[in-house]
Amino acid sequence: MKKKIIVFILTVAVISCDKDFTEVPLKGSLDSESLATEQGVDLLLIGAYSMLDGFRYGLSQDYRSSGDNWWFDVVSDDAHKGADNGDQNELYLLEHYDWSTGNPWIKDEWIGPFAGVNRANAVLAQAKLVEGVDLTRQIAEARFLRGHFNFELQRTYRNIPFISEDDLLDPNKPNPGPIWDKIEEDFQFAIDNLPETQAQVGRANRWAAKAYMGKVLLYQEKWSEAASILQDVINNGPHALNAEYVDNFNLAGKNKSESVFAIQFLNDAGESFNGNRGGTLNHPAGGPLNTCCGFYQPSQDLVNSFQTDGAGLPLLESWNQSDVKNDQGISSYQTDSNGTVLLDENGNPVPTAFTVHAGPLDPRLDYTVGRRDIDFNGWGRNPGFAWVRVQSAGGPYIASKSTYRADETEAKGNGGAWGQARPGINYNIIRYADVLLMAAEALVEINELGTALDYVNQVRNRAKNMTYVPTVPGVNPTNYEIEPYPSFPDQSFARSAVRFERRIELGMEGHRLFDLMRWKILPETINTYFENEERTIPNINIDIPATEKHLVFPIPLDAIDLSRGVLKQNPEWE
Repeated sequence: MKKKIIVFILTVAVISCDKDFTEVPLKGSLDSESLATEQGVDLLLIGAYSMLDGFRYGLSQDYRSSGDNWWFDVVSDDAHKGADNGDQNELYLLEHYDWSTGNPWIKDEWIGPFAGVNRANAVLAQAKLVEGVDLTRQIAEARFLRGHFNFELQRTYRNIPFISEDDLLDPNKPNPGPIWDKIEEDFQFAIDNLPETQAQVGRANRWAAKAYMGKVLLYQEKWSEAASILQDVINNGPHALNAEYVDNFNLAGKNKSESVFAIQFLNDAGESFNGNRGGTLNHPAGGPLNTCCGFYQPSQDLVNSFQTDGAGLPLLESWNQSDVKNDQGISSYQTDSNGTVLLDENGNPVPTAFTVHAGPLDPRLDYTVGRRDIDFNGWGRNPGFAWVRVQSAGGPYIASKSTYRADETEAKGNGGAWGQARPGINYNIIRYADVLLMAAEALVEINELGTALDYVNQVRNRAKNMTYVPTVPGVNPTNYEIEPYPSFPDQSFARSAVRFERRIELGMEGHRLFDLMRWKILPETINTYFENEERTIPNINIDIPATEKHLVFPIPLDAIDLSRGVLKQNPEWE
């Protein structure tokens, strides 16, 4: 971001030296006077919304600053980088806690949200120049967006500068500490001034602002305040759980009742600029989808967390003592002595012998993770090994939620030279299940366990009553089993149950790492995770321990250098 601003200032300085350029607008450019209308402010506001995907053309790499936060899951216990270890090696280093201030993934994640802050500020600054028009709604939307972008920066880097609309020409500000107060102010303004509904889908409204404010308060452990505003959304707002869990991850469920605030992705043609550019690497590396590139593979640890106890309840303490059966190292198809794949009488490859896991499993697993011999997003039997790019690096699983479904090929996003896809599936920044679980978490901390139990069980009952992934012909049926909790006997149990429910309900949606960080359990969780993951992926543990310093990311070195020392590094990373 600093580099962008500096380039902008230098450009202004050069142009101002030529009288012709100061008097005649550049062809195709828009000056402040041209935008000093309601339409001009709306155009700038659309530009601010466009930064929700995290990609700033020319300054960041799309998959490194992705608005769906996929790569943060790779740094948690939910996912592996996937592909081979040398492809995007800097992310491999982050996954294994070899973090450095010069890592380009850390830098681009800084650039994307700050570009969003810059665009929101441009709306606010421009609105001040427009006379005789009520722009309260547009200002409130811009402040909502600025609150969102600053929240992403705050929870990632902790000590960040606050840059207001008055700082557009002088954005080089210090970062003495957190800016939670500024984020709260922006969301409060949005709550006070946004309408409850908007004519256009995708725009922020008052209920989205309230839900986001609840999230901001939760991160600060303001439990009573968070519970109050989140319960307002639950009791009085328009949102509800979708009947089908999968509708949160397909075209059919776009902007349905569970979506509180989402990035509006669209595949309009080929490599669409409106598709999910950040997720372009994260699709199967084989099979009928013809996609690329085998990144973002769910971990064995995540898969194990979907095991249930025979009564339909999670194994809160023992989920990782045994593994859900996998096909690690087992080829998909039988071959002859020359390595040629054997075909049956219909010309189809003959599968190698494999029996799916027989134990009880939460049915949300197979909408979250693609695993051997289970239907994958309607494409039929997943053969396992053949659809994984490098099992020895990333394990046996593929991501499901971020990949389009067989009956919705219009969501794919074709045209990449090496098979990359930009799906048109929305990413829910906040969905109603998250609201219920955030409210439950806050209520547990103030010991209101009965209501917390109700909210968790609403989420579990939806999963119980949804349509399950169908069994593939010739494959043993999966033993799906899920039930609501009969009770929360005490606060400690309730806390464990809520935290565990967040993982299995929101798995592979970009939340897990930040939960581990704010709960301050990341080091012990990650270190145990790598030890256990060795059972599935030998040599995955390279013995770089996670420590307390990994509760926050370092400020990118380039940002500090370009600030000429105005920005200070987080103490853990000095």
